[in-house]
Amino acid sequence: MSALDVIVGNLRTAIESGDLETFSNLLDPHVTWGAPGDPSPPCQTRAQVLRWFANGREAGRRAHIRSVTTNEDMILVRMTVTTPDDPGSDRWEVLRVANGLVADIRGYDNEADARAAAGLTGSVGD
Repeated sequence: MSALDVIVGNLRTAIESGDLETFSNLLDPHVTWGAPGDPSPPCQTRAQVLRWFANGREAGRRAHIRSVTTNEDMILVRMTVTTPDDPGSDRWEVLRVANGLVADIRGYDNEADARAAAGLTGSVGD
């Protein structure tokens, strides 16, 4: 099992269960999280990412992982996000791993853009 496989397994556990400690252990102290191409994303530290994650859980937001694909140092996560007002919206997150930790997370509204950002070739749904 590769180091990336271990990260993916722990990521699944952390996201599905809301386990902040496990999630924290996966994140670089200076991890960034934001929209694609944003040079100054709203989350720029581990503490900010964890606060956003915790606030979302408190508000009733849940992420249900549908699939995970890896490519070198990139992880593409397809998930359905639910809230008390929304029974489910598909989202894609692209995570870049550096030195064994998640260093950057970008959120996408469509699979094609997320796959391209993760360096995955082929058509959507492959």
